[in-house]
Amino acid sequence: MSGLRPQRTPVNWAAVARASVALSAPLAVGFALDRPAFGALVSIGALSGVIGDTADAYRMRLLNIAVPQVFGAVGVTLGTLVYARGWLTVAVLTLVALVSGMVSSIGAVASASGLLLLLNAVIGSGLPLPRPWWAPALLLGIGGLLVLALALLGWPLRGGAPERSAVARAYRAVADLLDAAGAGTFGERRQAVTQCLNDSYDLILARRTRDHVRNPTLVRLLAQLNALIPVVEAAFAADQRGRPLPPDVAAQVRVLADAVERGSAGPYRPDLAPPATPTERAVDHALRHAATVVLEQDPDPHNVDDRLGRPAALGVRVRRTAREVLFSEASWRYGLRLALCIGLAQALVSVVELDRSYWVPLTVTFVLKPDFGSVFSRAVARGLGTVAGLVVAAAVLAEVPRGWWDVPVMFVLGGLIPAFSAKGYAFQTAAITPVILLLSDLLSREGIGLVGARLVDSLIGCAIVLVAGYLLWPESWHSRIGDRLADSVDHAARHVALAFRTDADQAEKARSRRRLYRDLSAVRSEFQRALTEPPPAGTRAAAWWPLVVAVERIADATTAAKVRVDHGAAPPTRGEVDEVVGQLHELAGDIRSREKPAGMRAEPEGDERSVLEPLRQEVTAARTIASPSTVSGTPPGQ
Repeated sequence: MSGLRPQRTPVNWAAVARASVALSAPLAVGFALDRPAFGALVSIGALSGVIGDTADAYRMRLLNIAVPQVFGAVGVTLGTLVYARGWLTVAVLTLVALVSGMVSSIGAVASASGLLLLLNAVIGSGLPLPRPWWAPALLLGIGGLLVLALALLGWPLRGGAPERSAVARAYRAVADLLDAAGAGTFGERRQAVTQCLNDSYDLILARRTRDHVRNPTLVRLLAQLNALIPVVEAAFAADQRGRPLPPDVAAQVRVLADAVERGSAGPYRPDLAPPATPTERAVDHALRHAATVVLEQDPDPHNVDDRLGRPAALGVRVRRTAREVLFSEASWRYGLRLALCIGLAQALVSVVELDRSYWVPLTVTFVLKPDFGSVFSRAVARGLGTVAGLVVAAAVLAEVPRGWWDVPVMFVLGGLIPAFSAKGYAFQTAAITPVILLLSDLLSREGIGLVGARLVDSLIGCAIVLVAGYLLWPESWHSRIGDRLADSVDHAARHVALAFRTDADQAEKARSRRRLYRDLSAVRSEFQRALTEPPPAGTRAAAWWPLVVAVERIADATTAAKVRVDHGAAPPTRGEVDEVVGQLHELAGDIRSREKPAGMRAEPEGDERSVLEPLRQEVTAARTIASPSTVSGTPPGQ
């Protein structure tokens, strides 16, 4: 299973240091004050902050850590108020799970907030926490604020560095894309560029919405990011040409990346050979424009458009989000799914005597997060990760005396959490398990007896998720990935129609292209998640996968054709464009119907010398892949 293979990601040593200090320092203070339970609660609060400390930009760290802490305080307060209340506890946790699931559908910060709301409610309802009722929320909040303070230490000195680094990473990803033009790795590099552009735009535009005036630094970064788009488009045309670009082209982009990261300006201009073809002219023009924008001291703020559009006002976004949560089928479906599993888990532990029974709903909460990946894979990975973590916890609980020795042990184990979290969910579980067990032991003083109870409860929680949260839901077996792909094909058709309209605004075309690639990136992620599911969902996703790649190639061919037209190639006729658009809409209909077409439709025809000929070939290839054997869910050739 892919989730059990460690991902190749660099270790964030700053995050490791923050986690070690944030988890061990409260224990030291607690022992010094003879209040080890208070220190353990602060460390538990810090643990949630460590898990949420995943952003590079300081403003995003503020949101990722601080906002979930507010929800966590509400959760632990509700849990404390219904501690040991039997069926009242079941009812309250089920309602909290419903709200948590619905809130999680909004976005990344909301998902973390919903997770912490439910986690802390489960902890408050399952552990005898200090009184009065507000004390646990205060202590957990202090732990989260400690992580936040450590994360923001460098803000005064490095306030804009994460944003500059994000834009510089996008430039370097585009340099790799140019290196791959005409080679077999172009598709893989293009996916990396799409992700880098998505991350950079999200980071900068999100920060701009909180600035009441135009921030010159952000205006400059946005201009530099926008200037990269023509370079990306030129790379598509270069790849379609089928011949590698000179190495100097990518080298020039890397020079610009270094200038972006340093925030420097200068007289540098690209040293490129005179262009001779539309493709070469596109590359030359794009690089010279990017060099001008990156290196000029003060880009014209009136010439800086937000290629994805400025986000709406806060009030508008709040009302829009509230409507989406309350009236979205997906929001209610996930909320009810989570509520059912939590209700069953809490009812079970209320009826059956289980040691440390709160681990059952706690496991359900961690595993049943569809926005985190495959539910089935997470259940399996959590079971295996728990076993590995228990081996470490058993050794520590058996050999290390309780007391001050817990501080250095927590310093080491705490630092492993961010280091292992980047490797995959099973590795994150293996790192978090001994930390939570040691902190729980400081609250309950059960010693090594916790290990067996933890394993039993975790396996019960995984079983509840697999049955009530996976097997009983039709969407687990009948994925709607085909419908999502058909929507993307319709989007591609609209983009083709817009891209070759002479009366359309260039910024509108750029926004359409970026939204199309963002949408395709989300579709690819959804398909990759579906591939990890067991049959029939995983088999069906594998059958559709070649068509996902084919639709991405259609988008690439559209971009390449537009670039060639912009730099001297003869534009296509209106009839040629309409023919391709019609074929794409028919392809989307074929995907949705999953039925054999009534008759053979004509393939798109046109002049073989036309700029749209490569695009027509990609559309024909996609329609061939979307044959009856494929759209019915059976991979071709089987």
